[in-house]
Amino acid sequence: MSWLTETLTSTPGRKVIMAATGIFLILFLAVHLTGNLQLLKDDNGESFNIYAEFMSTNPLIQFVSKGNFFFILLHVVVSVFLTRKNQQARPVAYKVPVKSGTSSLSSRNMGILGTVILVFLIIHLKGFWYEMHYGEIPYKNYDGHEARDLYAVVDAAYSQWYWVLIYVVSMLAVAFHLSHGFQSAFQTLGMSHVKYSPAIKLLGIAFSILVPAGFAVIPIVMFFN
Repeated sequence: MSWLTETLTSTPGRKVIMAATGIFLILFLAVHLTGNLQLLKDDNGESFNIYAEFMSTNPLIQFVSKGNFFFILLHVVVSVFLTRKNQQARPVAYKVPVKSGTSSLSSRNMGILGTVILVFLIIHLKGFWYEMHYGEIPYKNYDGHEARDLYAVVDAAYSQWYWVLIYVVSMLAVAFHLSHGFQSAFQTLGMSHVKYSPAIKLLGIAFSILVPAGFAVIPIVMFFN
Protein backbone atom coordinates (compact mmCIF):
# COMPACT_ATOMS: atom_id res chain seq x y z
CA MET A 1 0.00 0.00 0.00
CA SER A 2 3.07 2.27 -0.08
CA TRP A 3 2.17 3.47 -3.58
CA LEU A 4 -1.24 4.57 -2.32
CA THR A 5 0.25 6.44 0.63
CA GLU A 6 2.77 8.12 -1.66
CA THR A 7 0.03 9.12 -4.10
CA LEU A 8 -2.12 10.64 -1.36
CA THR A 9 0.76 12.51 0.30
CA SER A 10 2.88 13.70 -2.63
CA THR A 11 2.09 16.83 -4.63
CA PRO A 12 2.27 15.07 -8.04
CA GLY A 13 0.01 12.29 -6.75
CA ARG A 14 -2.54 14.73 -5.45
CA LYS A 15 -2.53 16.57 -8.77
CA VAL A 16 -3.28 13.29 -10.54
CA ILE A 17 -6.18 12.68 -8.14
CA MET A 18 -7.46 16.20 -8.84
CA ALA A 19 -7.26 15.56 -12.59
CA ALA A 20 -8.91 12.13 -12.47
CA THR A 21 -11.77 13.23 -10.21
CA GLY A 22 -12.16 16.37 -12.30
CA ILE A 23 -12.63 14.38 -15.51
CA PHE A 24 -15.17 12.13 -13.79
CA LEU A 25 -17.12 15.18 -12.62
CA ILE A 26 -16.95 16.66 -16.13
CA LEU A 27 -18.57 13.51 -17.51
CA PHE A 28 -21.16 13.63 -14.75
CA LEU A 29 -22.07 17.21 -15.66
CA ALA A 30 -22.70 16.22 -19.28
CA VAL A 31 -24.96 13.32 -18.27
CA HIS A 32 -26.74 15.40 -15.62
CA LEU A 33 -27.48 18.17 -18.11
CA THR A 34 -29.00 15.66 -20.54
CA GLY A 35 -31.46 14.57 -17.85
CA ASN A 36 -32.24 18.08 -16.63
CA LEU A 37 -33.14 19.22 -20.13
CA GLN A 38 -36.22 17.01 -19.74
CA LEU A 39 -37.56 19.86 -17.62
CA LEU A 40 -38.07 21.95 -20.75
CA LYS A 41 -40.32 19.43 -22.49
CA ASP A 42 -43.88 20.70 -22.73
CA ASP A 43 -45.51 17.70 -21.06
CA ASN A 44 -46.27 19.06 -17.56
CA GLY A 45 -43.21 17.37 -16.13
CA GLU A 46 -43.96 13.81 -17.23
CA SER A 47 -40.63 13.25 -19.00
CA PHE A 48 -38.59 14.65 -16.12
CA ASN A 49 -40.53 12.79 -13.43
CA ILE A 50 -40.15 9.44 -15.20
CA TYR A 51 -36.46 10.13 -15.81
CA ALA A 52 -35.88 11.14 -12.18
CA GLU A 53 -37.74 8.09 -10.86
CA PHE A 54 -35.60 5.80 -13.01
CA MET A 55 -32.38 7.50 -11.88
CA SER A 56 -33.35 7.30 -8.20
CA THR A 57 -34.37 3.62 -8.26
CA ASN A 58 -31.84 2.02 -10.62
CA PRO A 59 -29.15 0.22 -8.51
CA LEU A 60 -26.33 0.90 -10.99
CA ILE A 61 -27.19 4.59 -11.23
CA GLN A 62 -27.36 4.84 -7.46
CA PHE A 63 -23.93 3.21 -7.16
CA VAL A 64 -22.47 5.75 -9.59
CA SER A 65 -24.28 8.53 -7.70
CA LYS A 66 -22.66 7.51 -4.42
CA GLY A 67 -19.32 7.43 -6.21
CA ASN A 68 -19.99 10.93 -7.47
CA PHE A 69 -20.43 12.23 -3.91
CA PHE A 70 -17.15 10.55 -2.95
CA PHE A 71 -15.28 12.07 -5.90
CA ILE A 72 -16.66 15.55 -5.15
CA LEU A 73 -15.49 15.27 -1.54
CA LEU A 74 -12.11 13.91 -2.62
CA HIS A 75 -11.72 16.69 -5.20
CA VAL A 76 -12.45 19.33 -2.55
CA VAL A 77 -10.18 17.82 0.12
CA VAL A 78 -7.23 17.36 -2.22
CA SER A 79 -7.62 20.90 -3.58
CA VAL A 80 -7.41 22.25 -0.02
CA PHE A 81 -4.20 20.28 0.61
CA LEU A 82 -2.65 21.54 -2.64
CA THR A 83 -3.61 25.14 -1.87
CA ARG A 84 -2.09 24.95 1.60
CA LYS A 85 1.04 23.33 0.15
CA ASN A 86 1.44 26.20 -2.30
CA GLN A 87 0.94 28.76 0.46
CA GLN A 88 3.55 27.06 2.65
CA ALA A 89 6.01 26.98 -0.23
CA ARG A 90 5.68 30.77 -0.59
CA PRO A 91 4.39 32.26 2.69
CA VAL A 92 5.31 35.77 1.50
CA ALA A 93 3.48 37.09 -1.53
CA TYR A 94 5.36 38.34 -4.58
CA LYS A 95 6.40 42.00 -4.22
CA VAL A 96 5.84 42.49 -7.93
CA PRO A 97 2.40 41.25 -9.10
CA VAL A 98 2.40 38.49 -11.66
CA LYS A 99 1.56 39.79 -15.11
CA SER A 100 -1.97 38.94 -16.13
CA GLY A 101 -0.72 37.55 -19.44
CA THR A 102 1.13 34.69 -17.72
CA SER A 103 -2.01 33.10 -16.31
CA SER A 104 -5.73 33.28 -16.91
CA LEU A 105 -8.22 34.92 -14.58
CA SER A 106 -9.85 31.56 -13.85
CA SER A 107 -6.54 29.83 -13.05
CA ARG A 108 -5.66 32.56 -10.54
CA ASN A 109 -9.03 32.25 -8.79
CA MET A 110 -9.70 28.50 -8.83
CA GLY A 111 -9.98 28.47 -5.04
CA ILE A 112 -12.62 31.19 -4.97
CA LEU A 113 -14.53 29.62 -7.86
CA GLY A 114 -14.38 26.22 -6.18
CA THR A 115 -15.74 27.68 -2.94
CA VAL A 116 -18.67 29.30 -4.77
CA ILE A 117 -19.43 25.99 -6.49
CA LEU A 118 -19.23 24.10 -3.18
CA VAL A 119 -21.72 26.48 -1.56
CA PHE A 120 -23.98 26.08 -4.58
CA LEU A 121 -23.78 22.28 -4.32
CA ILE A 122 -24.86 22.40 -0.67
CA ILE A 123 -27.83 24.63 -1.58
CA HIS A 124 -28.66 22.42 -4.57
CA LEU A 125 -28.54 19.19 -2.56
CA LYS A 126 -30.66 20.67 0.21
CA GLY A 127 -33.27 22.02 -2.17
CA PHE A 128 -33.59 19.04 -4.50
CA TRP A 129 -31.66 15.89 -3.49
CA TYR A 130 -32.79 16.09 0.14
CA GLU A 131 -36.40 16.78 -0.86
CA MET A 132 -36.33 13.90 -3.32
CA HIS A 133 -35.20 11.41 -0.69
CA TYR A 134 -36.78 12.75 2.48
CA GLY A 135 -39.49 15.19 1.45
CA GLU A 136 -43.19 14.39 1.21
CA ILE A 137 -43.61 14.46 -2.56
CA PRO A 138 -46.87 13.15 -4.06
CA TYR A 139 -46.84 10.51 -6.80
CA LYS A 140 -48.33 10.84 -10.25
CA ASN A 141 -49.53 8.02 -12.47
CA TYR A 142 -48.31 7.92 -16.06
CA ASP A 143 -50.01 5.09 -17.98
CA GLY A 144 -49.69 2.74 -15.02
CA HIS A 145 -46.20 3.90 -14.08
CA GLU A 146 -45.96 5.86 -10.83
CA ALA A 147 -43.36 8.56 -10.32
CA ARG A 148 -42.87 11.28 -7.74
CA ASP A 149 -43.76 14.75 -8.93
CA LEU A 150 -40.26 16.17 -8.64
CA TYR A 151 -41.03 18.54 -11.48
CA ALA A 152 -43.34 20.45 -9.11
CA VAL A 153 -40.45 20.90 -6.65
CA VAL A 154 -38.18 22.29 -9.37
CA ASP A 155 -40.95 24.44 -10.84
CA ALA A 156 -41.69 25.98 -7.43
CA ALA A 157 -38.02 26.82 -6.90
CA TYR A 158 -37.57 28.35 -10.34
CA SER A 159 -40.65 30.51 -9.94
CA GLN A 160 -38.62 32.56 -7.42
CA TRP A 161 -36.28 35.10 -9.01
CA TYR A 162 -33.60 34.74 -6.31
CA TRP A 163 -33.26 31.00 -6.93
CA VAL A 164 -32.86 31.68 -10.63
CA LEU A 165 -30.20 34.30 -9.85
CA ILE A 166 -28.33 31.90 -7.56
CA TYR A 167 -28.25 29.22 -10.23
CA VAL A 168 -27.20 31.55 -13.04
CA VAL A 169 -24.37 33.10 -11.00
CA SER A 170 -23.27 29.64 -9.87
CA MET A 171 -23.16 28.44 -13.47
CA LEU A 172 -20.91 31.39 -14.32
CA ALA A 173 -18.54 30.16 -11.60
CA VAL A 174 -18.73 26.63 -13.04
CA ALA A 175 -17.95 27.98 -16.51
CA PHE A 176 -14.82 29.81 -15.35
CA HIS A 177 -13.76 26.84 -13.22
CA LEU A 178 -14.09 24.49 -16.20
CA SER A 179 -12.33 26.87 -18.59
CA HIS A 180 -9.09 26.19 -16.72
CA GLY A 181 -9.80 22.83 -15.09
CA PHE A 182 -10.76 20.96 -18.28
CA GLN A 183 -7.48 21.46 -20.11
CA SER A 184 -5.44 21.32 -16.90
CA ALA A 185 -6.83 17.87 -16.02
CA PHE A 186 -5.79 16.35 -19.35
CA GLN A 187 -2.40 18.03 -19.17
CA THR A 188 -1.78 16.64 -15.68
CA LEU A 189 -2.54 13.13 -16.92
CA GLY A 190 0.09 13.50 -19.63
CA MET A 191 -2.27 14.19 -22.52
CA SER A 192 -0.29 17.15 -23.78
CA HIS A 193 1.08 17.18 -27.32
CA VAL A 194 1.52 19.75 -30.04
CA LYS A 195 -0.84 17.75 -32.28
CA TYR A 196 -3.86 17.29 -30.04
CA SER A 197 -3.45 19.84 -27.23
CA PRO A 198 -5.14 22.56 -29.36
CA ALA A 199 -8.11 20.23 -29.91
CA ILE A 200 -8.37 19.53 -26.17
CA LYS A 201 -8.19 23.27 -25.47
CA LEU A 202 -10.94 23.98 -28.02
CA LEU A 203 -13.10 21.18 -26.62
CA GLY A 204 -12.56 22.55 -23.12
CA ILE A 205 -13.63 26.04 -24.13
CA ALA A 206 -16.74 24.69 -25.89
CA PHE A 207 -17.63 22.49 -22.92
CA SER A 208 -17.08 25.26 -20.36
CA ILE A 209 -19.48 27.50 -22.31
CA LEU A 210 -22.18 25.14 -23.56
CA VAL A 211 -22.72 22.94 -20.49
CA PRO A 212 -23.02 25.72 -17.86
CA ALA A 213 -25.13 27.71 -20.32
CA GLY A 214 -27.41 24.70 -20.72
CA PHE A 215 -27.87 24.46 -16.96
CA ALA A 216 -28.45 28.22 -16.65
CA VAL A 217 -31.04 28.31 -19.44
CA ILE A 218 -33.31 25.85 -17.62
CA PRO A 219 -34.25 28.07 -14.62
CA ILE A 220 -34.49 31.15 -16.85
CA VAL A 221 -36.94 29.50 -19.27
CA MET A 222 -38.98 27.97 -16.45
CA PHE A 223 -39.16 31.32 -14.63
CA PHE A 224 -40.54 33.19 -17.64
CA ASN A 225 -42.91 30.36 -18.52
